[in-house]
Amino acid sequence: MADSSFDIVSKVERQEVDNALNQTAKEISQRYDFKGVGASISWSGEKILMEANSEDRVKAVLDVFQSKLIKRGISLKALDAGEPQLSGKEYKIFASIEEGISQDNAKKVAKIIRDEGPKGVKAQVQGDELRVSSKSRDDLQTVIALLKGKDFEFALQFVNYR
Repeated sequence: MADSSFDIVSKVERQEVDNALNQTAKEISQRYDFKGVGASISWSGEKILMEANSEDRVKAVLDVFQSKLIKRGISLKALDAGEPQLSGKEYKIFASIEEGISQDNAKKVAKIIRDEGPKGVKAQVQGDELRVSSKSRDDLQTVIALLKGKDFEFALQFVNYR
């Protein structure tokens, strides 16, 4: 019988982020506490730019955006938001969406699988994802449960389970 396998990835659907951004923009245009503070959120290349005329208002825009991401099923571990910066009269926050598992993080996950996972489970780093394979599907499900129980500083998804 052939080996069963699955891939561990860290990906975010750009469309879902775009939807969350548009919902946030709509909410801050309608909410009373954002009237007259110049609050806005938009794409700036690959980054997300949030602006307002005070530090607490720009943090409130970030908070609204984070709540919209959660509602859309996107982990906040994928959002890398900077600190508010004063730019003229405006405060700005630049945020980026982290995708892909770095080599160091992939090695950490592979080590956890080797050390704590069932015997006979192999983990190979393939670019920005990790392929986990085993003869037993039960072992693969044990590995998924093990990794879901751990707290990593990046978001994990399990795909191509076969």
